[in-house]
Amino acid sequence: MSEIIVESSSPLLHDKIYHETSVFTADNLLREARRQKRLEPMPVPEVCVLDPDGDIVRSLVAQRRAMRNPHWACYHSDMYDVECEGVRMGIVGCAVGAAYAVLVAEQMFASGCRLLISVTSSGQIARVGEPPYFVLVDKALRDEGTSMHYLPPSEYSYLNPDLCDMAAQALKDAPFPVYRGATWTTDAPFRETATLIERRQRQGILAVEMEASALYAFATACSQPVICLAHVTNQMAVFEGDFEKGEDAGSRDALLILLKIAQAWQSRQQHGQK
Repeated sequence: MSEIIVESSSPLLHDKIYHETSVFTADNLLREARRQKRLEPMPVPEVCVLDPDGDIVRSLVAQRRAMRNPHWACYHSDMYDVECEGVRMGIVGCAVGAAYAVLVAEQMFASGCRLLISVTSSGQIARVGEPPYFVLVDKALRDEGTSMHYLPPSEYSYLNPDLCDMAAQALKDAPFPVYRGATWTTDAPFRETATLIERRQRQGILAVEMEASALYAFATACSQPVICLAHVTNQMAVFEGDFEKGEDAGSRDALLILLKIAQAWQSRQQHGQK
């Protein structure tokens, strides 16, 4: 096998001017989408959810608890509205990967979202428990490309500390394990090699997923509140019987987490906290 030379500098990092605004904006895209689809500019729920696996959406639709949002103008996705204990949420399923997740997130905030929560299936890196369990992602290793368009190069993207404390407090009494720590965001799940996994374990990484570092970079650059949770459901299929998420494909537990965080956030808003 011939030697593979790895260049020290990637074109991905060239010519970025981070303080400069974009020519193409989510607001303008949605303006044209509404025109073409003949939609009125009605706001989406203040609390929005990214459900990359789609299990939450599928479960709610099957139970007739969620209805398609008729005002969501995004070309690439459908939003479903659900109300739980007085909390209304707009959920978009199957937004897998950093680029797609941020594409949808930008449009959510341009449509009236005020808090975004992402709950994504992830693979176990550190053996802190027996899957399934959840991780509140306080920082995410940037092994993807989307975040580099929002923030200068660095090792991690971070959850806003105040939001992190709020979510951790809200989840402290959850009836199932919720850990707090770092994840590894990758663009290439089928390139998680043994050497890389061992290195991530030494770095203290708890799980691997595909969206958090880009969502946190977007959140920081655009001053938007985003909270990411990793639902650790697998050990990368190295054993048979993997990828079991729990009751109702994990959607029951995920909904409880969403509700607890949304209620804590709404309480903060009522008391005038950001």
